[in-house]
Parts: sequence; structure tokens; C-alpha cells
Amino acid sequence: MKHRALSAFKAYDIRGHVPSILNEEFARQLGYAFAQEFLPRCVVIGHDARLSGPGLYHALAEGLQAGGVDVTGIGMCGTEEIYFAAFSQGFDGGIMVTGSHNPADENGFKLVRGGAVPISGDSGLFRLRECIMAGQALPQERRGRFRETSFRDEYVRFLLRFIGDGPLRPLRIVADCGNGCAGLVMRELAPHLPFDIMLLNDEPDGNFPHGVPNPLLPENREAASRAVLERKADFGIAWDGDFDRCFFYDAEGRFIEGYYLVGMIAEAMLARCPGAKIIHDPRLVWNTQDVVHAAGGQALESKTGHAFLKERMRAEDALYGGEMSAHHYFREFLYCDSGMIPWLLVARLLSDSGRTLASCVEERMEAFPCSGEINSRVDDMPAVLARMEKRYAAQPGAELSRVDGLSVTFPEWRFNVRASNTEPILRLNVESRGDADLMQEKTQELLQEIRG
Repeated sequence: MKHRALSAFKAYDIRGHVPSILNEEFARQLGYAFAQEFLPRCVVIGHDARLSGPGLYHALAEGLQAGGVDVTGIGMCGTEEIYFAAFSQGFDGGIMVTGSHNPADENGFKLVRGGAVPISGDSGLFRLRECIMAGQALPQERRGRFRETSFRDEYVRFLLRFIGDGPLRPLRIVADCGNGCAGLVMRELAPHLPFDIMLLNDEPDGNFPHGVPNPLLPENREAASRAVLERKADFGIAWDGDFDRCFFYDAEGRFIEGYYLVGMIAEAMLARCPGAKIIHDPRLVWNTQDVVHAAGGQALESKTGHAFLKERMRAEDALYGGEMSAHHYFREFLYCDSGMIPWLLVARLLSDSGRTLASCVEERMEAFPCSGEINSRVDDMPAVLARMEKRYAAQPGAELSRVDGLSVTFPEWRFNVRASNTEPILRLNVESRGDADLMQEKTQELLQEIRG
């Protein structure tokens, strides 16, 4: 188990195949290591819809209890419900058992300390790995207690704060829950709102009969897109398995690139708190910076990844942070990411403005066309990055940044290329200032450079 445990620990969380890498013994060891490393008195835990979730969840509780921790289980839930419980109910930590958008035979763990402060490789995750690798003999006696409860009513009341005051348009919305956990919350949230909400695949089912909930895969978008058209909906939304990411479709059923939602939500948040700081990732930046500056805010760049975004947000006391990968972070949510708050903010913005989602994003797409993220499998990533830097850094007007990967900016176009943390894959993003043809031309040029 020790060798397999090594591969499960990533930069921000723990992930792996069940049962060859992650299993109940691993979960017990993880719970005990968490207790020994962080010395919490009480920890909240939950699991997503995956079939392996309940077994890992109960084994995790056993490990925590063996370490003297009182454990509160909230059963099947979304990751942000663990965050909410961790900061609102006085827990010393929280652990979510989730495979998020990974294949059905995988699972994982996301861990936070009290106040929902994330635990990453830099802040204790790798120390847990070392404890497990060293071997631990768990006490036979479980000194901590276990109870199960729910904080969903309190969580739903908290979410409703983000819809704000004033009349709301009776919007028609299609919501694809992907047989993950989002349906559990949407059923509780919908009766409080004046919207006509059509729920798709809202029954949690770890067999994922309609495909693993990952709207970034084009083949997983068809059902929601078709339903938006058939229902003549104002917009559509979809989530990944633990619903910490939210994706949008316009009234024509078109999937909206997450980059443009960052600017849209930033604008909505700045209307509530003028002059505030907004954090964004470095992959695509010009649209976000333009919108934030026009709204009187301050746009600040952070390394990609939820642990880095949250750390920067806390340091800057930022109002909102957004990543093009559909992670959205809010100061009012104690700097955590939420997949529910974004669509409520969008609904409020559309109600107040009388505009459509398409009209809100189309002008931004024309102003700053982008490639979207394009992945390429590469054998020697450092060599390719070095070659790209040498070629483009020498060109007139080039400005380099290494906040995350390699970013090269020219007056009329820019790109970012970064290595995956878990696979031999380079991720490319390209954007231009109002010139879609230039963006496409440079995208093909860069892909040729990457793929040889």
C-alpha cells in the first residue's frame, strides 16, 4: 500500500483508482494521520455519489476516531457543504471524499483545516503522505465519537443571501446535475426562487448512467444543450460530481467558455462592493482585467489552483476570485469555491439588466477571442517549454511571465502554456485583442511548436 499511497497525493488533493490505490485501509490511515498531524478536536466529513464513497467515508471516520477526534458525518453532499460546515459550525477541519469529475472507478479526498483553510502539498498534505508511508499502527480503541447530522437547511439559507433583494425575472432554467450531488441541493433551493427550473439527471447515481459529470467533455453537453432549446430556457447550468464548479449554456444551447463568466461575475460582485480586489488565474487575463478595471476594481493575478487562489485571496482580502476552469471563490464564502453561488449571481444580473446571457458574453468574446484550453501529450515537457521560450522571447515586443508556466504577451495577442501537475500534458491558452483570425493563426502555430 505504501508505494500506491505515494501516487495518490497530488498538489491540492488526493486522487486515485479504487481499490488498487485508494481503499478503506488507506482511508483509515489518512484519518489517523490527519488526527496526529493537525490535532483537531472535531472534524466534519462527507462523500459524493460514487459507489466507493460510503466505504471510504466510514473508514475515514474510524481512523479519525482512533486518533481521538470527534467526527460529524453529513453523508452524501457537495464539497462546498464541507467548506460551509467547517467555517460556520466551529469544526477544526473537514474532509470530503470525492472523485469530482474523474472516472467512476476513481475517488479522492479534499482536506481543509478550521475556517475551511485548504491543505495542500505546501501546507501539510505531503506530511500526511509521509506518515502513511512510514507505517502507522492504529489503536484498537476508538477514542473519538461519531454522529451523523445535516447542515443543508443552514447552507441553503446562506446561499439565498446571494440572490439579493428586489424583484427577480421568472427565468426558465435547465439544470443538469449529472447524477452527482447537485440535485440534493437544487431540490431544496428551487422552492425558494421564482424560477421555472427543470432538473436533469438530479438523482445521485454512482454508476453515472449518463456519463461521468464533467461538462468540460463536449460529449457530456448534448443533453443540457438540447433541453435548453426544447424548453426555450433563458440559460442552462451544469456541474461536476461534487458541484464545486458551475458551467453555463446560453439560450441557444451554446456552452459558454468559463473565462467570460469570470469577468461577468466579477462585474456583478463589484456592483455590490466597488473598488474591491479581484483575483484571476494567468491562463487568460485580458477580458477579466478589462471588465474589472472598467468597474472600478483591482485585478490581481495568481497561480492556477484552488489552494493558490484561496491563499492569495486571504492575503489580499479579495472580494472574488475566478478561474477559467469554472472555479469561483467568494470572500463571503470564506474565500472558498462554490458551484451554487455563481448561477444565483448570474440570475440576479440578468434580472436587473434585462439582458440575455448571450448578449452579456458575446461582446466580450468579440473583444477578446480565445482558444479555450487545448491539451497536448508531450514526452519531454521541459524541453518543449524551453524551446518555446527561446523562440517567442526573442520576438519584438515580447513580455515574459512565469507566474504559472510560461506566459508571453505581445501588444495584440498572448499565450500561456503550463504543464499538468499529474500527467505528461501541456495546456495551451491563446487570446487576442479583437482579432479572432490572429488568435486562430497563433493557436495553430503554437500547437505545431508543441506537437512538433
